[in-house]
Amino acid sequence: MRKEYDLSDAKRGPVLKPPGKERITILLDKDILAVFRERVSDSGRGYQTAINQALRDYLASDALETTLRRVVREELRKAG
Repeated sequence: MRKEYDLSDAKRGPVLKPPGKERITILLDKDILAVFRERVSDSGRGYQTAINQALRDYLASDALETTLRRVVREELRKAG
């Protein structure tokens, strides 16, 4: 092993970041975290993955609801 290493450009943390992921700090209620942790304890998935999926599902359903409302309004205009 060398006696000296130049670590002036070194960075702490994992060598490779997961693609498409970003580390953030977020405050969630304890009861919400407890529910996610309890739900995933048997599945082998992490609670952070479950929270991420729940957010994705919510955003997808919100987009679907917006689209459905727009389509219904358009159809009502045509009919009336």
